[in-house]
Amino acid sequence: MQAYFDARETQSAEDRERSLFQRLPDVLVAAQARAPAIAKQLQGHDLSGLTTREALAGVPVLRKSELLQIQHAARMARHTQSADAERIRVFGGVSTIGWGAARRVFASPGPIYEPESARPDYWGFARALHAAGVRAGDLVHNCFSYHFTPAGSMMETAAHALGCTVFPGGVGQTEQQVRVMADLAPQAYTGTPSFLRIILEKADEMGVGLPTLRRALFSGEAYPPSLQAWFHDRGIQGFQAYGSADLGMVAFESDARDGLILNEDIILEIVRPGTSQPVAAGEVGEVVVTTFNPDYPLVRFGTGDLSAIMPGVSACGRTNVRIKGWMGRADQTTKVRGMFVHPEQIARVLERHPVIHRARLVVSGEMGHDIMTLKVESGEGLDLEQVAETVRDQTKLRAVVDVVPAGSLANDGKVIEDVRSYD
Repeated sequence: MQAYFDARETQSAEDRERSLFQRLPDVLVAAQARAPAIAKQLQGHDLSGLTTREALAGVPVLRKSELLQIQHAARMARHTQSADAERIRVFGGVSTIGWGAARRVFASPGPIYEPESARPDYWGFARALHAAGVRAGDLVHNCFSYHFTPAGSMMETAAHALGCTVFPGGVGQTEQQVRVMADLAPQAYTGTPSFLRIILEKADEMGVGLPTLRRALFSGEAYPPSLQAWFHDRGIQGFQAYGSADLGMVAFESDARDGLILNEDIILEIVRPGTSQPVAAGEVGEVVVTTFNPDYPLVRFGTGDLSAIMPGVSACGRTNVRIKGWMGRADQTTKVRGMFVHPEQIARVLERHPVIHRARLVVSGEMGHDIMTLKVESGEGLDLEQVAETVRDQTKLRAVVDVVPAGSLANDGKVIEDVRSYD
């Protein structure tokens, strides 16, 4: 069995750094020519000189909240009809492709729209699947969503790139998921760890064995040691991958389980939150990524996620930089059940219900059992069911609405509070 996805995984750090920064100027020139928003970000910089990390650090960070604003402003503006009109109007001038070349378009919460082209393994997750032990000829039971957000397509395109067959399970319908797994006997699962646990517990309840399922690639949620041990006791080796709808796969776990190893086609920096300045090695900061995706060429994209670079290389033999994984949010945007929830979405809930004076979304629960509670200070006449429906409309997630006494919510500017336990 081939240990590594390709030879680049074991190249020297010096060769990798040299290769990345030799490629970068050409990527940026192409982005400048076809993506006006990226051209504006790069304005005043000599692209031929962006061949070191120090030089790249001079380019301002483009944060997720800014991308949302750019796309929203473009949709509100008037554009002349042309072959490039949708590329500019929908994607805000960040994408180099529009309808036709984009085989699919996805909508992440905000909404932020992302294209997917026909390039094999567009999102880059094949490398992570391979590290998880998935091989050609395997059947992958994919329980990521296939609508709105690209998670389902991320794993399906990766599995196809490896030569696997995919069952598009999607989310929900737990009993049917068990029956299909029993009938088809998949070797691997892709989805959130919490949903696989629910499926396995349902299988136990039904008295159904799933002996062929031995590998899993998880994303969208934290994967703590306690949950890793739970799956291991059931004979399943689960691995995690970190990525986003904007960037595709950023980093992945190997069987060494010593941090997350970076993808080979990105440049990752850790910067001080709210700035563009890289932090010292090992210091926790915001994950900023420059991607080599020619169709959606994000430059110094600030994810809002916190992490830190780990010293040395992985014991598995892969030589790329490792990060500690997800360590929280640099802003208040929070991931719940695999979906990002933005402060702007909570603001729109308040706009629709003006009798609410102040609100805070509290995310609680233990791993795999996220609970959203919208705590509100409100005047009379509030319809809790209507508010809950508005939250679901804005976030695509269910929430409990709890009226609290006036003045009980702290006046600290916090809109979203994450109090979950990851022990």
